[in-house]
Amino acid sequence: MTQENTYDYIIIGAGSAGCLLAKRLTENNQKRVLLIEAGKNDNYIWIHIPVGYLYCIDNPRADWRFKTAAQKGLNGRSLLYPRGRVLGGCSSINGMIYMRGQKRDYDSWVSATGDDAWSWDNALERYKIFEDYHGDANEWHGKGGEWTVSQQRLRWPIMDVFREAAVEAGIPSSDDFNQGDNLGVGYFDVSQRAGWRLNTSKAFLRDAAKRPNLTVLTEAVVNKVLIDPVSKNCYGVEYTKGGATSQVRIADAGEVILSAGAVGSVQILERSGVGVANHLHQLGIPVVCDLPGVGENLQDHLQLRMIYKVDGIKTLNTKVNTLFGKMMIGLEYILRRSGPMSMAPSQLGAFAYSSPEQESANVQYHVQPLSLEKFGEDLHSFNAFTASVCNLRPTSRGSVHIQSTDPEAPPVISPNYLSTEEDRKVAIESLRLTRKIVGSPALKPFSPDEYKPGKQYQSNDELIQAAGDIGTTIFHPDRKSVV
Repeated sequence: MTQENTYDYIIIGAGSAGCLLAKRLTENNQKRVLLIEAGKNDNYIWIHIPVGYLYCIDNPRADWRFKTAAQKGLNGRSLLYPRGRVLGGCSSINGMIYMRGQKRDYDSWVSATGDDAWSWDNALERYKIFEDYHGDANEWHGKGGEWTVSQQRLRWPIMDVFREAAVEAGIPSSDDFNQGDNLGVGYFDVSQRAGWRLNTSKAFLRDAAKRPNLTVLTEAVVNKVLIDPVSKNCYGVEYTKGGATSQVRIADAGEVILSAGAVGSVQILERSGVGVANHLHQLGIPVVCDLPGVGENLQDHLQLRMIYKVDGIKTLNTKVNTLFGKMMIGLEYILRRSGPMSMAPSQLGAFAYSSPEQESANVQYHVQPLSLEKFGEDLHSFNAFTASVCNLRPTSRGSVHIQSTDPEAPPVISPNYLSTEEDRKVAIESLRLTRKIVGSPALKPFSPDEYKPGKQYQSNDELIQAAGDIGTTIFHPDRKSVV
């Protein structure tokens, strides 16, 4: 085991948080910073072409390739659970939608923590500092920051029609989802720059990496953080790179910052002896801190993917299913950085109330001018659109726990979808709300026909069955623990 240099800050995980932290912390040239990433550099071309998420998810070049345990609420199905393993982390493989969230949720975090730094007003000022908005700077948006916020570089007639139908169904039109109250329907802004994906490595790390006080290690898998069993102070990190195990330490008053995500951070803590004592004992891990909250309280947004066939209007399905169509798509991107290769997975969005008693918008739509049976498969041969709706505030809680001390072994991920009465109620309401939108006059000329889940699902019990059949993660795991 080799001993390496001492740093003022060691950041574990070069994802959305880690890259930004690396840049901000190295602004003080007296502080030495080490950034450790398990994945490779982000020089893989499909990371940067927006449609390339199709080739990054479930690809070991950029993804940990996790899967959930079989989920009772999903009728026994297991789901792909993508997590970025590359510089930029999940910002290198995500849907590129620029979304801050809602004021109500920020204020609830203030109530939970007693820390006003979490408030919407304070967060808004921080967003504006790093933002480079496509419009003029105003009370909601900043200009000249590192993070480019762009308008999408394509439109689809079927999306415009769905937007009109949503307005007819009572959802107001919106041209900006980032003002604190997201209620409305409109096109998403995206994290792109001139038709290329913008990830946090490109936005923050490239400049920071030129600084002599930052060291970036890639393909270095953290085995554990080093914690003194008596004082409980963290004094360093142990990692493996190229088959060799090494340690790095922090200086006096230094810090180790664990920013490995909702899944990776749990794995590292448990391998370090921090977690549920009985579970750690079973794996032969010495217990440093018995903290039952570690790995618990996992929540995730479950999207219900409803698919509608349409007539008399083109969608991406038929455009991509001909050789000529594919050639034109490629040519459009090469010449203009526009067209389907520049598009985020979802173009049109909507925030709505699943029922009148909701205090703020509690469901979100991601609408796409395409359809497919499941992620990774070919698009259908018929014209169709997909309207996915997710519960923004799920009450179901699951867990993440390691099952081996091997850092490369996948954890057991169990989101426990649709396990509460409230979540099942919102799922039923969401499916019915989608049918209300699709039944509006604007879509009538195109004869929308429900392909999935199908019109045969009508009763509450049938709709819960349908939700379990078509539900899938929209890749937003989060853990809220107090430890």
